[in-house]
Amino acid sequence: MATESVAAGRGDFVSNLGRIYTIYTGGFIAFIILMAILSALGVPNRIIGYMFVGFTILIYAVIGILSRTMQVGEYYVAGRRVPAIYNGMATGADWMSGASFVGMAGTLYLLGYDGLAFVLGWTGGYVLVAILVAPYLRKFGAYTVPDFLSARYGGNLARFIGVIVLFSCSFTYVVAQIYATGIISARFLGLDFNVAVYVGLAGILVCSMLGGMRAVTWTQVAQYIVLIIAYLIPAIWMSTIKTGIPIPQLMQGQALQGIAALEAAQGIAVGHATPFSHGGYNALNYFLLILCLMVGTASLPHVLMRYFTTPSVREARVSVAWSLLFIFILYFTAPAYAAFAKWTMLDLVASGLTPENIADKASWMFRWAAADNSLVQICGKAAIDAAAVAAACGEAGVTNIAFANINLNADMIVLATPEMAGMPYVISGLVAAGGLAAALSTADGLLLAIANALSHDIYYKMIDQNAPTARRLVVSRVLLVLVAIAAAYVASTKPADILAMVSWAFSLAAAGLFPALVLGVWWKRANSPGAIAGMIAGFGVCLYYLLGTRYGAVGFYEMWSGLSTATPEAIAKFEELKAAYAAAAPDAQAAAWAALDKHAQSIANWWGVKNLSAAAFGLPVGFLVMYVVSRLTKEPSSELQNFIEELRIPRGNTLMEEKSA
Repeated sequence: MATESVAAGRGDFVSNLGRIYTIYTGGFIAFIILMAILSALGVPNRIIGYMFVGFTILIYAVIGILSRTMQVGEYYVAGRRVPAIYNGMATGADWMSGASFVGMAGTLYLLGYDGLAFVLGWTGGYVLVAILVAPYLRKFGAYTVPDFLSARYGGNLARFIGVIVLFSCSFTYVVAQIYATGIISARFLGLDFNVAVYVGLAGILVCSMLGGMRAVTWTQVAQYIVLIIAYLIPAIWMSTIKTGIPIPQLMQGQALQGIAALEAAQGIAVGHATPFSHGGYNALNYFLLILCLMVGTASLPHVLMRYFTTPSVREARVSVAWSLLFIFILYFTAPAYAAFAKWTMLDLVASGLTPENIADKASWMFRWAAADNSLVQICGKAAIDAAAVAAACGEAGVTNIAFANINLNADMIVLATPEMAGMPYVISGLVAAGGLAAALSTADGLLLAIANALSHDIYYKMIDQNAPTARRLVVSRVLLVLVAIAAAYVASTKPADILAMVSWAFSLAAAGLFPALVLGVWWKRANSPGAIAGMIAGFGVCLYYLLGTRYGAVGFYEMWSGLSTATPEAIAKFEELKAAYAAAAPDAQAAAWAALDKHAQSIANWWGVKNLSAAAFGLPVGFLVMYVVSRLTKEPSSELQNFIEELRIPRGNTLMEEKSA
């Protein structure tokens, strides 16, 4: 069979990885040059976009098909044969999701300094991964995170709760990735957004369904190469045009000076580099968000799963260092990307932008608004064409369009920057391919984490422990498809922006898993009742706060108004909007409720803590409950405590390796 021949040649493949991916990189660069030549010869932009998206997805699909397997160890952990540097690259792609590639620079564009909380939190989290969690899970020999929880705390209840937390945070995260693929497909393939999310879904499934972790690993290495090239080229281009020096990371200071000068000239009081001034975060929320993102990084199952694939504990540690390096390359570039994009946009406005000349100076806005009318708004209305802009600005009494009159969605900034900066369309196609690679790579890892947990931890470990290998893998694949379809449906409803959904996932993982994982390794006295109570309490508080402040804000505020830091004016406004809703005619009730709910979301937070940092409450509750309950109940057996002692020793064999068939 083809599967066996691939398995037999695995050693040759691993030993030739450098040559294989060097050829792949050269081929991708040659493809970019070919697209540039075709564009210069007059091939329509739409065709170039189709070729970029189609070619890259085809390559990923080929890798996924060639990596198909029916071996449990290969499907779940890639045979534990992935070298550290390539696992680091795959982790970088797994990590740099649509939020990092598509959303982060856009958030930095809108928030400036305040957006750096995401860079600091996500990067700093890998310190916790390396020191507290990853090497020890690798030595344990788990297939999944709930596997470790079950063995450490005994029985299937801890496993089951771990699966619930894993599903909640991973599903939220994967919805954000499919949402990102929908935005890209809608703009560059000309599809309706609701159709585009399912097109992106198809690309995700061909990468992961047949080969599991083995297919995902080698696909993610290929995707990292695409996404990092796609991210760096526009930033280098803008830096060269604006400063004459092609090192955007070093020239960001000059970009900030240019932004400050243009902001002053246009009367914009809030500076891009001024802390806590965009209405985004105060100091409390800034540092709590960093904490939640760091802890969430060390708790997300799809990230921790990557370190189950290395040959040894030492390789797992080295792999974390490589991961951080590959992630650093993009994260160090993101603030510069945002700064140069904002400098370019301010320059455009300073050149004299009016409803009469916008079609000549910024027609790219119309194309993005046509893909989704929420992406670009001018004078408060969707900028679908020059006539719509003229009507909206005329109604608002605006003759010269100012920077404040233009509302760009954070999730389109990176993708639209090449057009904004006047780059050839081939660069736009490249960036689309990069964004798609980022979203696909993370979605693959997340869907695999969910499907593996449901098939391995629920079906195999709790329902049918005698299930043969073939049935286990079929169940995993079926569940992967079902979860993916459900996530695509939720993404089509546009529940929130990409960065918000991703941040919720981090808080859920931090509150639900981090105390049990960390104390499970570092405190031998932690026991099953303590872990179960801690996971339920931490996750429950976090979920309650997140849902209450987002989807039930009116009732949540009324119940907990004593914990709110709302001003007297904001409280009076709430009562006014509540009365308006009660008095509204039936046909006006929906609009009145929407206004009341939006205001309630802004004042419902406990002590002003935003729901992006919901783990700020769930995390300490989880630790406290786990500690108290563990102290009040029977300590673990001496055998288990010795097992934990052995787990902390870097040397030695894997402790609990399951047979692969």
